[in-house]
Amino acid sequence: MEIFAWCIMTNHIHLIFRSVKGQKAELLIGDFKRFTSKAIINNPRESRKEILLEQFIKTGAKSSNVNKYQFWRHINKPIELWSNKVIDEKINYIHNNPVEDGFVYKPDDYVYSSARDYSGKKGILNDVIVIK
Repeated sequence: MEIFAWCIMTNHIHLIFRSVKGQKAELLIGDFKRFTSKAIINNPRESRKEILLEQFIKTGAKSSNVNKYQFWRHINKPIELWSNKVIDEKINYIHNNPVEDGFVYKPDDYVYSSARDYSGKKGILNDVIVIK
């Protein structure tokens, strides 16, 4: 998977990516959700861990196909990006989402986003492919 833009918000995530080995997008998203949910749940620096795990367990109990924790929603809203103009629009939308929600004043102030990579700073995720 090649990642071009991303942003984790409080109740959803935006991700622009491309499959590099012919994998189906839905399988890549599933792998991504499994990896990130485990990484977040097992993060030793998370101060709200007990409260969050309690909520994830409650939500998981409502789903028949969840063993313990329900972190991400099961539905996705994939959109195929068919032109450079649309790609640029979506990247700008993704990076401005935390600004629109009032979390930060500038997109690159938000840590959980690739906006830093696009502003020339180092983001927290390695190997983001910046489209210029």
